[in-house]
Amino acid sequence: MSKIHIRRFLPADLPNLLKIDHSYTTDFVWQMEVQETAREISLSFREVRLPRVVRQQYPRDYRNLVEDWLERWGILVAIYGEDAEKPAGGYITIAHGTEPHIAQVTDLAVAVPQRRKGLASALLLSAEDWAAEKGSTQLILEMQSKNVPAVRLAQKLGYEFCGFSDRHYPNKDICVFFGKELN
Repeated sequence: MSKIHIRRFLPADLPNLLKIDHSYTTDFVWQMEVQETAREISLSFREVRLPRVVRQQYPRDYRNLVEDWLERWGILVAIYGEDAEKPAGGYITIAHGTEPHIAQVTDLAVAVPQRRKGLASALLLSAEDWAAEKGSTQLILEMQSKNVPAVRLAQKLGYEFCGFSDRHYPNKDICVFFGKELN
């Protein structure tokens, strides 16, 4: 059985991380429905099956990735296999949240050949530990409402829906937030 190694980002990881395909495929979306009257606004999200599998692109501009990463509080990388020195197969970035003691995962990507091997779960669990060690009491994840694989991962690991923004991403995709209290 292959092992997953998680470690801090090193400058030598940069070329490899830039090669990771950040797109994903899905045959579901979280559809937002809003009903508004003069005295009430009702909002719901529901998982809806699409007529076919679609490929979704990363919602941020690739040209700004390195600048974004350098502003992050922490970056962890995952390596799959026995050789802990081989190139990273995925990464997670952690930023200071909008409130003290809140950390926020802004990016989580795994190379296509490494997907479905536990790297995303291992990265997220390591980010929880890392944020808690730094004094954070809550970790917030952000993802496109179309990214049902990420939504399911968040739910599987105990994260709960805690908000959304339809003005968060430059491409105007709806961003959903999931949060978890850290021990």
